[in-house]
Amino acid sequence: MARVLYGIHGTGHGHAMRGLTIARALPQHEFLFVASDDAPSVLEPEFQVARLPNLGTVFKNYRVDLGATIGRAIPTLLHSRQYIRQALRLIDEFRPDVCMTDLEYFVPRAARIAGLPCMTLDHQHVITCCRHNLPANMLWDAFVQGLTPRWLFRPTEANLIISFYAPPVLPRYNARIAPPILRDIVTSLKPRDDGHILVYQSNSTDRRLIDFLRQATDRTAYVFGYGDASGRLGNVVFCPRDELTFARLLEGCAYVIQGGSHTLMSEALYLGKPVLSIPLLAMVEQRFNALYLERLGYGRQAAMDMLDARFLDDFEKSCPAYAANIARGNFLGNAEVFGLVDKFAREGIMPGSDKSSDS
Repeated sequence: MARVLYGIHGTGHGHAMRGLTIARALPQHEFLFVASDDAPSVLEPEFQVARLPNLGTVFKNYRVDLGATIGRAIPTLLHSRQYIRQALRLIDEFRPDVCMTDLEYFVPRAARIAGLPCMTLDHQHVITCCRHNLPANMLWDAFVQGLTPRWLFRPTEANLIISFYAPPVLPRYNARIAPPILRDIVTSLKPRDDGHILVYQSNSTDRRLIDFLRQATDRTAYVFGYGDASGRLGNVVFCPRDELTFARLLEGCAYVIQGGSHTLMSEALYLGKPVLSIPLLAMVEQRFNALYLERLGYGRQAAMDMLDARFLDDFEKSCPAYAANIARGNFLGNAEVFGLVDKFAREGIMPGSDKSSDS
């Protein structure tokens, strides 16, 4: 058995669900998570969580609130020595064999001081550690926002990137790409087409999406992500957060409309569901996901102002082709990822980088 100190990014639930899935799959090891914001509510029912602040993103009106995000980051960075000392105290008390980080700031810095191996396991470093052929309208944003995973959340000595797409890995990084990690509740589903749409907006919401759904389709649209909203507005049914209900509706939907979340996108693709992605324009990782979704023929990307009945009709007519492309993909990396994490926990090493390409 090994002890693992695991730093988790707290904005949203995707990072925490990934860490939770890994810890559940490796009960032979002991995990202590370091997290803040939304993540403890996901992790604490099953595992120990120590709370430390992290650099997070603030959203408002389906946009990144840059001023609020910077305002949140400055005091965290100004007190970084204090928080690193707290992380070092956790190391002294918990005595981990290795550390892991999923876009968390302080654990890898404390690990470096303590001389402990540290692995990055996330999706965001597909931006930093890989080579991409980007359209001109993404180049500047990719450069600016790529500074975050390159410098603030810099790659560690071992980097495991979880992704449904696999661009070439840059040789200067010890990195490899594995297919997505999926929750047991997802892998147990039996997909079918009951005709409804599953809609999810993470991080922030936009009322225009609801108006579009009411005007562009007669299909029932089950909408998650609008807080605790419930009730019905025409063909739109608002659903409060509930894992089992969400899974059941994902299992039977015709397709998914979502932001740019890699977690839900991967779950939908595993179940053979085409995806219409509306990424937050100020979140370049979501834009990468939507770009590759479209390039691989798994669905379409769109901006909110592109949505109308004709666009949705074109999307639906293409769904059989999307489903055929999806059927040729591999969206389940659980066995590979769990094996690599187990090896890292026991030995402090990860097998060498994966330089394969899939554009």
